[in-house]
Amino acid sequence: MKTYKFLVLLFGLSIVASCSDLEEQPIGVLAPDGFFKTPADIQTAANAAFGHMTHEDFWGRKMSLPLMLRSDMVAIGDPTTATRRIEHDDFNVPTDNGMISGYWLRVYQMIAAANQAIAGAEDVDVSAAIKNPITAQAYFARAFAYFHLVRQFGDIPYVSEPITDLEVSGSISKTSAAQVYENIIADLEFAKQWLPNTQVARSIPAKSAAISYLALVHLTTGNFPDAYSEAMEVINQAGTFNLDLEPDFQNLFDATKTDNSLEPIFVLDFIGASNGDDGRDYQAALTGIRSDEQYGLGGGWSVAVPSLEVYNTWDDRDYRKQVSFDATGVFDDNVEDFSIFRNFNSRAVNRPHIAKYTRSVGNFATGNGRGSETNYMMMRYAEVLLIAAEAGNEINNPDGNIEMLLNRVRARARNGSAFPADLTGLNQSAFRTAVLEERRLELAFEFKRWYDIARRKLGTQVFNAAGLEGEKPNFDPNQDYLYPLPEEELARNPNLMPNNPGY
Repeated sequence: MKTYKFLVLLFGLSIVASCSDLEEQPIGVLAPDGFFKTPADIQTAANAAFGHMTHEDFWGRKMSLPLMLRSDMVAIGDPTTATRRIEHDDFNVPTDNGMISGYWLRVYQMIAAANQAIAGAEDVDVSAAIKNPITAQAYFARAFAYFHLVRQFGDIPYVSEPITDLEVSGSISKTSAAQVYENIIADLEFAKQWLPNTQVARSIPAKSAAISYLALVHLTTGNFPDAYSEAMEVINQAGTFNLDLEPDFQNLFDATKTDNSLEPIFVLDFIGASNGDDGRDYQAALTGIRSDEQYGLGGGWSVAVPSLEVYNTWDDRDYRKQVSFDATGVFDDNVEDFSIFRNFNSRAVNRPHIAKYTRSVGNFATGNGRGSETNYMMMRYAEVLLIAAEAGNEINNPDGNIEMLLNRVRARARNGSAFPADLTGLNQSAFRTAVLEERRLELAFEFKRWYDIARRKLGTQVFNAAGLEGEKPNFDPNQDYLYPLPEEELARNPNLMPNNPGY
């Protein structure tokens, strides 16, 4: 019962010191019986859920990297990298894939911590007005965790309360994806009701985070009226929620500036910690140029690298291209073009690399940028504008505002130039294509594109010979929109059988 020990027991829920702005006191062991006495105890358990999010098993690498590789914009650069990564890029993922198994355990640890906070709050004898705003953080964390799981695996075990009986934990059955989505929405509705309008940091969810995720959940399930309504609620209350577009797109990816930006809505805050893999960020290493000297990081690993067509087809006049790519590197103090990167390291690849996670990582504690201080934006205001534009288009533009919403995002990309121009006069089909393309460019390499491909079922369109990465012959639309359930989970609990189709 190894898996469900992680899933259900409160013992060993370490408060990972990676969410620097959370008010937390690291605790080695929490005893579930009698622990919850004050609102601070609820906060401690909720903090554990957020702490796990910055572990290497989750956003540090194991969960985030496959999202990037499964898109049509990023491919393996170094062919000698671990097979478990290449399998995602090739859509050849076995049930024992090493990127999935560790991630699966970690995300259920998040859920276990959130469940403990929610259940423990019932024992805290204070008014709802005092404890519910704290408990709402746990509801948000649980919804956030399950939202990733259901999009990746479909039907999954849904656990909503602490479980201490290991006999029971070993016989849990799957819950339908439809029901999981209903539960996610219920959790986010609670968070929307009780979270404050603002928090001291964007790494702590505020009301805007709950509403924005409600909009995205509804968009994902095709409930366009509610997606539009929730997104517009955030937009109409942007002043109340202290939100706006960041004037300079580059500042969003500068670890020294994002804390002061109004655009991030919910972030995972890495602090340059080097205590094992707790709070360690690998994206700078995974996406950086081999042997590159320009950022003082010791270069990267050239693992997750955009395909050349992604770079070549992106208009040079779009400021976001300049921010998103490194097309030159520094070797022996000389600036060199991407076409000869391999001349300086045989494991490099002659393609422009992603710059969003290498250009400004703050003070780093370990080589290759693994100790970055980057705030990874799980949700930002520009995405809310695009959610409203996309959803509004599907319900026939009820307020006549969808072009304005889309053009607000495009206007920033001009950076003082005349490109990209405002879009106007598009029919519904053309606008649908335009807003999905805007998401692809605006949110490039921010781990969103795969989810867009999956929810819109674009695989056969983007993974054919004309796609940005060329043909992906292994992609099977009857299988590959979902991951396989981990093999070891099925062995421990036969009630999770059968596996997802094709696995």
